[in-house]
Amino acid sequence: MPTSSIYTTRAVFFDLDGTLLDTAPDMVGALNLLLKEEDAPAIDYDIARKVVSDGTQALVNLGFGESQSDDDFTRRCQRYLAIYAENVCVDTVLFDGMAETLEFLEAHNIVWGVVTNKPEFLTTPLLKALGLDVRAGSVVSGDSLPVRKPNPEPLFHAANECNVLSTESIYVGDASRDVEAGNRAGMITLLASYGYIDNDHQPETWGANGIIEQASEIIDWLSEVPELELDIQRAN
Repeated sequence: MPTSSIYTTRAVFFDLDGTLLDTAPDMVGALNLLLKEEDAPAIDYDIARKVVSDGTQALVNLGFGESQSDDDFTRRCQRYLAIYAENVCVDTVLFDGMAETLEFLEAHNIVWGVVTNKPEFLTTPLLKALGLDVRAGSVVSGDSLPVRKPNPEPLFHAANECNVLSTESIYVGDASRDVEAGNRAGMITLLASYGYIDNDHQPETWGANGIIEQASEIIDWLSEVPELELDIQRAN
């Protein structure tokens, strides 16, 4: 299994929704505002939270069902995005332990960034509202490039922007496409089990190098010195 530590890792990249930020309160809130506009019943938060990482279309299908007409579906998706854009950072926060993790990375001169499928017009104001835009070494949104995850190109692009090799990097995400993209980019992949994972999924089969239950475990992962490095330190 690949190993990583503060001695070998030069960058850590994060998925956004369900990994770096707990955006579910605002994303589900926007859906329920849309449902209210159309006199439809609200969706239970715990149910909707599990599909947040799948984005607008999945949420609209959850709220209105998959039998809606193409015209209604398109209109609702557009309206959902407009509502969410107006409320993009009302209750969104860093996940527990993430603030300390980012501080740890910065203190050890490990650059960090964001690689998300969320469109730029939502990603940028969200990160700016939380003061994270000026701290991130790279932000690659879902429409920054012609392709997006699970294609590894957005991860290669982020590594290049940070002047690091992908093989010197870790990618943390909460979806199978995150693990696939990270693995294809040659990065260490960590699965954020605290994220938006449906009970029907089997994340242990996705092929991540490690599974973390809280953000602060990234620090533990980096603080574990691989045996080879430990032998070199002892020899010196």
